[in-house]
Amino acid sequence: MRRKRQPIKYTEGRIFSSLANLAWPIILANVLQTAYQLIDTFWLGRLGADAVAAVSISFPILFLILSLGAGLTLAGTVIVSQYKGAENQEEVNYSSSQTVFVIFFISVLLAVVGYFSAAPLMKLIGAGPEILRDSVSYFKVSSLGFIFLFMFYVFQSLMRGIGNVLLPMYIVLATVFLNLLLDPLFIFGFGPIPGFGVAGAAVASVITQGLSALIGLAILFRGNKGIKINLSRMKFDFSWTRKMFNLGIPSSIEMSTRAGGMTVMVMLVTSFGSEVVAAYGIGSRVLSLIVVPALGFAIATTTLVGQNIGAGKIKRAERIGNLSTKIAFFGLTGVGLILFFFAEPITAFFVPNDPGVIRDGSLFIKIMAPSFGVLGVQQVLNGVFNGAGFTKASLLISVFALWIIRFPMAFMLSNNTELSFEGIWWAFPISNLIAAIVAFAYYKMGYWKLRTIRHRHR
Repeated sequence: MRRKRQPIKYTEGRIFSSLANLAWPIILANVLQTAYQLIDTFWLGRLGADAVAAVSISFPILFLILSLGAGLTLAGTVIVSQYKGAENQEEVNYSSSQTVFVIFFISVLLAVVGYFSAAPLMKLIGAGPEILRDSVSYFKVSSLGFIFLFMFYVFQSLMRGIGNVLLPMYIVLATVFLNLLLDPLFIFGFGPIPGFGVAGAAVASVITQGLSALIGLAILFRGNKGIKINLSRMKFDFSWTRKMFNLGIPSSIEMSTRAGGMTVMVMLVTSFGSEVVAAYGIGSRVLSLIVVPALGFAIATTTLVGQNIGAGKIKRAERIGNLSTKIAFFGLTGVGLILFFFAEPITAFFVPNDPGVIRDGSLFIKIMAPSFGVLGVQQVLNGVFNGAGFTKASLLISVFALWIIRFPMAFMLSNNTELSFEGIWWAFPISNLIAAIVAFAYYKMGYWKLRTIRHRHR
């Protein structure tokens, strides 16, 4: 008879093993979700540049809406991880049921608002007549998918909170492969299925999101994977909802300000011409490849810190923060050095026949790459603060890095010095370093620990 495998206990044992077990499936799931967008772009590119533009122009607003959902579901991760650490299964189940209940109503509201405001929103962000119809139809269909997308976000966040990170990764992997098949089917049509053009990419996404949400909810209702939700616990609880919003809204704003910061930087770059825009685009792709593992590692740190704080193991939570910081710093510094030495071939891979873009793009990578370690430090320490339930600290550090340091410095260096557009490149490592120093100093002050201890003794 086969013995049932015991779940890993993250409040004891080797910290490195716990971090590794949690981090790699989260990082891989994040990479797979990035692949989702690349698949859409690949197939839409076969329709032409206008099709890609119609989707691209709606992305900032979609990202802002999704930031709200992702931030609120992070609150579910924090609350559930702390109750899991305290071995309070009743509160794990109650908090999970409440998270599903609250997020479901928010997703329905956003879906309705998104669907009916699609046309004015697309006009507001500047969709031209040649792409307006396609961008509106894509946004309308995508809006209907918010319900499914948010429900899967909830499932993923709750599972991460209890340390079950493999199951969501397998579901994401399956949906990426399914999307690969459905995208061309609904974009171009086949047999009795008509081609929907640009909207077809959204139809394919909604179907895959729907399946992943239904699987996730079925697992939560069955209750054999560490969390059991039920309808009797899904009643409006004002005090619990307030707690969720207090934790989740700062994370939502943090993600939204990151999206806004990216948009403003693009506006600054466009004033220097298409060659500089292309170079910036390549550097941004390289940066996103670094941010994905950094964010994945930060989420793993959030879960681990949350569970140990729930178990009352504050010293162990601090040791987790110390080790995560070292791994992020040395690991991403090593990756940064590799990218520094291979900057030219990486840039040439994207634009093989443009020496100017290769020169400017590789310079951007070389200037930015040595700071990847300190970028990792900032992200991981945000994960520590989130795990302790101090999401406002993460928000303040992110706003400080983007809006008080990076953008003003990029504007000043590019417009008021001989550096010209290279000043934008230099704003990245400088803001990364300053933000990491501020986050590390705040971490070492220990207020997040004192706040946790006070909260436990109330």
